[in-house]
Amino acid sequence: MDPDLLHHMTARRHVSLRRLAEPGPDDAALQSILAAAASAPDHGRLRPWRFILVPTHRRADLGAAFVETLVARDPACSEEARAAACAKAYNAPCLLVAVLCDDPAADAIPRDEKLVSLGCAIQNMLVAAQARCFASGLASGAGMGAPALRRLLGLGPHEQALCFIGFGSAEAGAPSRPRPGPDTFFSSL
Repeated sequence: MDPDLLHHMTARRHVSLRRLAEPGPDDAALQSILAAAASAPDHGRLRPWRFILVPTHRRADLGAAFVETLVARDPACSEEARAAACAKAYNAPCLLVAVLCDDPAADAIPRDEKLVSLGCAIQNMLVAAQARCFASGLASGAGMGAPALRRLLGLGPHEQALCFIGFGSAEAGAPSRPRPGPDTFFSSL
């Protein structure tokens, strides 16, 4: 096994999107991170996922969608809560949305397998970012399916936004947590 690969896999840590700072990946680095997604297992060769970049100049639109989603859930929310929701759009210098494409025409492949493929594509991207010395993190929540976000992202009826993926440089933060040993999750019949 390539010791560098194992190092990057085990060294990768989640960094909260709000703790991701500049610099983030440039276009060439982002393309190589995205290329890693293409190596994910893909039963039926469906590529049942895609990624949407939220560029800096569209963060205000994302913030407005977050606020609209909050207000729909809590019409009496404070201005402070609205400002906090909007501010989340500006976390991470590079921000992508992971989208599951569960096309009904491809129903021979179960949805669970499509989700596994998307998860593998995301993990490949996280490890590729780690190998390029970028920190990364995921964020999701109840608002991922909100009409405002669906509209902004231009999602089709068979698509579902599952999480945000952030890339950047890690600010000083919490120490890394201990990782479980294989004996905690591995057994044999």
